[in-house]
Amino acid sequence: MSNISLPRRGAALAAALMSASLVLTACGGGGDDSGAEPAATGSVEPAATGSAKASETRSVKAENGTIEIPAAPQRIVTIGNTNLPFIDLGGKPVGVTEVSPSELGVLPAEQKTVYEAAEVVGSDGGEVDLEKLAGLKPDLILVQFHSSDWDKVGKRLESIAPTVFWGLDTEWKAFADAIAEAGNVADALSQQKAEFTAKVAKIKETYRKVIDGTSFVDVSRGSWNDPGTFYIADIGCSEIARDDIGLDLPEAAEGKDPLAYESLPFEQIGELSKYDVITYPVDAQGRPMEPFVPVVETNTWKSLPAVSSGRALGVFCPGNNSYGPVIRYLDSLDSALATLPAAK
Repeated sequence: MSNISLPRRGAALAAALMSASLVLTACGGGGDDSGAEPAATGSVEPAATGSAKASETRSVKAENGTIEIPAAPQRIVTIGNTNLPFIDLGGKPVGVTEVSPSELGVLPAEQKTVYEAAEVVGSDGGEVDLEKLAGLKPDLILVQFHSSDWDKVGKRLESIAPTVFWGLDTEWKAFADAIAEAGNVADALSQQKAEFTAKVAKIKETYRKVIDGTSFVDVSRGSWNDPGTFYIADIGCSEIARDDIGLDLPEAAEGKDPLAYESLPFEQIGELSKYDVITYPVDAQGRPMEPFVPVVETNTWKSLPAVSSGRALGVFCPGNNSYGPVIRYLDSLDSALATLPAAK
């Protein structure tokens, strides 16, 4: 499973949130003998590390090759989808790019404080100010965005500081491993992995009979969906429920696009009656997420057997790109499964 939230994945959804191309606001110069583009005009130079530890390096492998990075980086800038996973692991970036209000809104208070303390070097629209970035004198830049954007700007970023790049299809657990290694926050990762493993084992043991004998379907709706449509979720947090917990959830046939890429009309809500349990998205307070409200307000939804019998479960998914939000999702799923009659 990749670590990209649903709106950034599908062909139909790509226009909404997926591959925002980076438009570099600093102007490039005429190049040098290496063929790499300069970071910006005028006085902007690659950040110098200068400290005694600067000579202590180690190698990490990423999509842009084997990169020599500081053994203990102190001034890290995160770009794209690396922002929140690095902070989730206890990292304190000196520079970040913007995240959406919805992503920021579900962060734990302490992580939000860390994010807001960093210098914003680019907007959610994908613009990165190279002069501002270089002025932070980073000793490491962590990047995840579309590979086509890397082709456009990778050399510019690498001219400022060692840069580690991952593409959008990096599986979320591998992504956490890689960020922890590059960002020197492996201790926090070990703790999170242990907690994740324990929670998965607890849920599987506690609800073994429910899991083995129940058909589930995870349905959702995003702000990008056309009016009067919803989708069956088979990626994102539902993928964790299926692959790690073992819930019997529908998924696309091998080699086919995820079911989540297809918008279904409200007229097909009634077809959900063939499933024993329905899960749907709620916020941290247990209220249906705003884009999903039109679904729960339909008479067809209200008349579904799962809904009328208390087997429609609201589950909170703050994200699926690092262990912290996934653990919060598992807590919500645990609480939701506990309300099923078969679990009592």
